[in-house]
Formats: sequence, structure tokens, C-alpha cells
Amino acid sequence: MSEPRTALITGANRGLGHATAAELHRRGLRVIVTARDEDAAAEAAARIGPDVRSHPLDVTDDRAVERAAARLGPVDVLVCNAGVLLDAGDDPLTVPLERVERTLAVNLLGGWRVAQAFVPGMVSRGWGRVVFVSSGTGSFSVGLWTGAPSYSVSKTAVNGLTAMLAACTKGTGVLVNAVNPGQTRTRMVPTADRTPEEAAVDVADAATLPDDGPTGVFLRGDQQIGW
Repeated sequence: MSEPRTALITGANRGLGHATAAELHRRGLRVIVTARDEDAAAEAAARIGPDVRSHPLDVTDDRAVERAAARLGPVDVLVCNAGVLLDAGDDPLTVPLERVERTLAVNLLGGWRVAQAFVPGMVSRGWGRVVFVSSGTGSFSVGLWTGAPSYSVSKTAVNGLTAMLAACTKGTGVLVNAVNPGQTRTRMVPTADRTPEEAAVDVADAATLPDDGPTGVFLRGDQQIGW
């Protein structure tokens, strides 16, 4: 019997990240819950199960990511979920660029940094799954959201990163995809109808694709949607 795969989820102390960690644990994966705050990560892991590991991880901190990669060992499944929405109600012409920089630092560069730390190991072992939690607000096929311009642009960039990483890992056994979970009832969108648990199923499905599954695509449920 083969050993279970190990999954690391960023921003997993609450909301969609926590629900995804719980769903992957339910599916039999070894789960590592990460969050900026060490205590929050540990408490979130304990809520899922006694066998769930936790580790502090600030995706904007080079050294924190390097420490995590050195200490956690091989990771087979990476879910880049950590994200911020800082500019709801702003306008592209007036949004403070410092706010844009902070958004890109987490939503784009954070996931990119973590991928650089963990994906090469997947390639060398010949198997891996990478999921970027994206948004319809970053999709040209849906229409970019001018009401949160830095968030929207950050998710467009995440989609571009997904496509590039998929292209450079093609044929290695590593599948890289983005998921649009739809409006989900989290701290970002507290009035949304969809629960984190419902959305987590979509993320977990992308994180456990079979070997002949797609790579470099944008998923909404079991459907591929346009970038």
C-alpha cells in the first residue's frame, strides 16, 4: 500500500483554506496547515484532526518560505490559497499604488514564492499537483472587476502564472491549475451564498486530479472556463 500524499495549504487557518485542508484530510491526504500566525495554524490543524500538522508560513517572507521548505520535507500537493482583498470600492484611477503593491505581494508573489520552493521537488520526484485559488474577477472571459482593481489584476496575474508553470512542468507528472471557487462566504465576502465547505470540494478535486488530468487550465467545478 502506497504512502498517502502530503498536501500543504497556505492561508489555511480559516475560510476556504481551512475548509480545503479539512476536505483533503477527509480524502486521506496528510495535511499541513499553514498560516502567518503559528498559534492560529496550530489551532486550525487541531480542529481538523490530531494527525494534522501545522507550520507558520508568511508567503511574503523569503526566509519563512525557505524555512518551511527545509523543515517540512517533500510536499506532493500545494494549494496556494493565501490572499487579501484590500481595495474593495476603489477605482483603477485613484487606488493608492501602495495598496496595489501589498495586494500583489500576497496574491501573486506569495504564491509564486511558495511554488518556487516546493514545485522543483515535485518535478524531481515525477509527481505533483499545484492549485492556485483564483477568481472570476481576474478572468477576461468574465470581465475584470474595476470595483477592486488591485485584487482583480492580482488574480489575472495568478492565472498567467498558472499557465506558465504548467507549460514549464508539462510532461513531468506535475499538474498546475487555477480554480475559480465563485463567491464564497468568507471574511472577504461574508454575504455570499456558497459555503467554504462547498467551494473546498472544487479546490480539492483540482488538487487530486488523476495522472491524465488537465494542466494549465482554469476550472470552475468540473468545467474548464476561459481565462
